[in-house]
Amino acid sequence: MLLATFKLCAGSSYRHMRNMKGLRQQAVMAIGQELNRRAMGGPNPSTWISQVRRRSSLLGSRLEETLYSDQELAYLQQGEEAMQKALGILSNQEGWKKETQQDNGDKVMSKVVPDVGKVFQLEVVVDQPMERLYEELVERMEAMGEWNPNVKEIKVLQKIGKDTFITHEMAAEAAGNLVGPRDFVSVRCAKRRGSTCVLAGMATDFGNMPEQKGVIRAEHGPTCMVLHPLAGSPSKTKLTWLLSIDLKGWLPKSIINQVLSQTQVDFANHLRKRLESRPASEARC
Repeated sequence: MLLATFKLCAGSSYRHMRNMKGLRQQAVMAIGQELNRRAMGGPNPSTWISQVRRRSSLLGSRLEETLYSDQELAYLQQGEEAMQKALGILSNQEGWKKETQQDNGDKVMSKVVPDVGKVFQLEVVVDQPMERLYEELVERMEAMGEWNPNVKEIKVLQKIGKDTFITHEMAAEAAGNLVGPRDFVSVRCAKRRGSTCVLAGMATDFGNMPEQKGVIRAEHGPTCMVLHPLAGSPSKTKLTWLLSIDLKGWLPKSIINQVLSQTQVDFANHLRKRLESRPASEARC
């Protein structure tokens, strides 16, 4: 299988063969199937992560009839890579340390991951169905600046296929303005598989959004939010948010850790207020 995969990829690298629709799709499908097979050979993740990882592979699935450019294919692959890496981190339950826990049960944990750095994990239960959260966090992504004070603006710069986006995010100053203006350019991939939704992302380069004067270009990733109905209470949603950020610039680690864990706690509070103040019927208008 591996030899056939390499032959197929080698063939698709020639200019005259890259224009052959069927060959390019077969090459991408073969790579995805091989990567997915290898990914599932590691330690057993929890059930819901395992289901998403088995079925989420964009490269191993049947592509749309539209041919993507080489750059678009690269973005699609980045989005899939971000999802697999993020879910892999979440699936490993060892080494997490509690950063903070709220009276309502919201908690933030952290650990250091090789080749990634310190990551933070928020776990909350929201008294709203998953469809409602999906609507706010994915379908209305660009409106996040209206209800989350930590975000000035999110813009979708390009949409690729049905579930991959290139976004630009402007973050607000934090920690009493000790953390100055930051922005992020990311590739995001949203997957829905049954009752589970995953929104994953990581930093990327986008030629039409260069660094801006007076703003530090920080980097996400790998990061993801996982939504699924709470066991036994389908009208409630379990939200898990893996946050990995390099803020760049010179900042003490103590300030960075405080800012990131507090950002997650604040996000949960702001999200609840948004969902309560904007009924589902109004959100669909």
